[in-house]
Amino acid sequence: MSVRLIYLMGPSGSGKDSVLGWLRARLDPRHPVHWARRTITRPVQAGGERHESIDSEEFAALKAQGEFALAWQANRLHYGIRQHELAPLARGQWVLVNGSRAYLDEALVRFPEMTVVQITARAETLRRRLAARGRESPEEVEERVARASTFRLPPGVQQVNNDETLDQAGHDLLSILQALEGWTARPSS
Repeated sequence: MSVRLIYLMGPSGSGKDSVLGWLRARLDPRHPVHWARRTITRPVQAGGERHESIDSEEFAALKAQGEFALAWQANRLHYGIRQHELAPLARGQWVLVNGSRAYLDEALVRFPEMTVVQITARAETLRRRLAARGRESPEEVEERVARASTFRLPPGVQQVNNDETLDQAGHDLLSILQALEGWTARPSS
């Protein structure tokens, strides 16, 4: 049986969190899917991801103690998935991780049989979305768009394009998941 870990990633502005929110709202909560909660060195923001917010010193201490199954740095922040967030794998549950493209190679070393899905969008879509959220300077927006355009996917990574409607991207992701061997979750009515 393959590892039931699903590693979702995408460039800033791809709408990954929106697509994941779409999926979360439509999966039947009775099915064995665990959404791994990330630990991030950023404050929790209204309407944003519900993550564990800690400072850099605490993150470093937890990492040194081996508390993270996965840990990476991106966009001047530290991100981690605590060991206990992957414990449902041992109970036969699927675990969905909101991961990082930059950390993918290392994650694949730890979990070579995990399913990897990239949520992406065209450069002009990324640029427009990043500018609209107003968290980055115009230079930072261009850096992120350039980084997205140079990223090369390893073989076997599936892609969901989120240039059109959120509903279309969500259905595309759901189709990928439903095609996985042993995936039992179905959209709720």
